[in-house]
Amino acid sequence: MSPVKRGNTLPIYNRVGVLRAERKMSRAHLAELIEVNPQTVGALERGDHYPSLDLALRICDVFDLPVEAVFSRTELGPLSAELFRRAP
Repeated sequence: MSPVKRGNTLPIYNRVGVLRAERKMSRAHLAELIEVNPQTVGALERGDHYPSLDLALRICDVFDLPVEAVFSRTELGPLSAELFRRAP
């Protein structure tokens, strides 16, 4: 497997665990909504698995957020900091 596919060069960070916790949603319930098994949700949250575009879009649909609010190539800070950042 190439380093890019493993994410050594281009990692994909996500807020799946935080968003799920905010909504008091179990891994099993999210897995059911996005049609995967709960282990896949756990792997996504740990960064052990990167979603396909289709799966990423299904996740974003559940949380009603754009892809860039859930996934990023750079580490994600608190969503509240991005939403309430003061203009310079």
